[in-house]
Amino acid sequence: MSHETSVQPDLNQLLASYLQKMTEAQAVGITAFDSEVTPYEVGPVQPLDPKLAWDEAQAVLAYYSAEAPKRRQAPPQWSHVVVNHESLVAVAFSVGNFPQLVRNFHAILTQPNLSQMRPSAGRQAAAGELNAWVETVAQKKQYPQMLIGLGALRLAQHFDAADAYVRAHDAEIPTEWRAAWENEKAALAWHSGRHDEARASWDKLEPTVPVLFNRGMAALFAGDTATAKQHLTAALAKLPNSSAWHHLGRLYLTLADLRRA
Repeated sequence: MSHETSVQPDLNQLLASYLQKMTEAQAVGITAFDSEVTPYEVGPVQPLDPKLAWDEAQAVLAYYSAEAPKRRQAPPQWSHVVVNHESLVAVAFSVGNFPQLVRNFHAILTQPNLSQMRPSAGRQAAAGELNAWVETVAQKKQYPQMLIGLGALRLAQHFDAADAYVRAHDAEIPTEWRAAWENEKAALAWHSGRHDEARASWDKLEPTVPVLFNRGMAALFAGDTATAKQHLTAALAKLPNSSAWHHLGRLYLTLADLRRA
């Protein structure tokens, strides 16, 4: 008779892995799951990891800058904003956004009219430190920090402050960051509920990978599945398979196929 011996994880390895994860998060200014973080939404949604969210929130920058990716500090209260954010479905590929915002997959499959799932102004995050940080970033006029500031305001749903930020700095954006800035402006319009304005803006921009992704995403949630498939297919061809944005684009493409069936 043979006896199977259960293999328990080594406690030292588990502890080392946990400490490594915490160290990496703290290195970029992220306090994971502190006392001020309480989940905003209950129900069949996936939990959020602030460190993973921060990594994906910067992914768009690689398509607008030749510089190698750097370890950047997350904005203050990032964990609070991320973990308390309600689930979204139609997420723009832009600074501050991350694919894990799409947490309620049941809602996607059961909603007959995808246009009803486009984002609109919702619950603002309490983020006083974030607003002060954005002001400091604006004074220094450094890039891509300026884009991160705009994306952080949008993610926290401080849309009025984000619009004011755009008006204050739109004329001074350097040429090398103009395309990225315009994508951010369109994303702000999209997530604040100005969907037609956002689509019109993306249609006018150079077809970078983020813009192609956003054209396809916006078309899908406007019911234009043929256009959605065209742009999403083009974006996916240039997004690495390892990217969470690639997987989200694949989900949107599958939705477009299902809606056409």
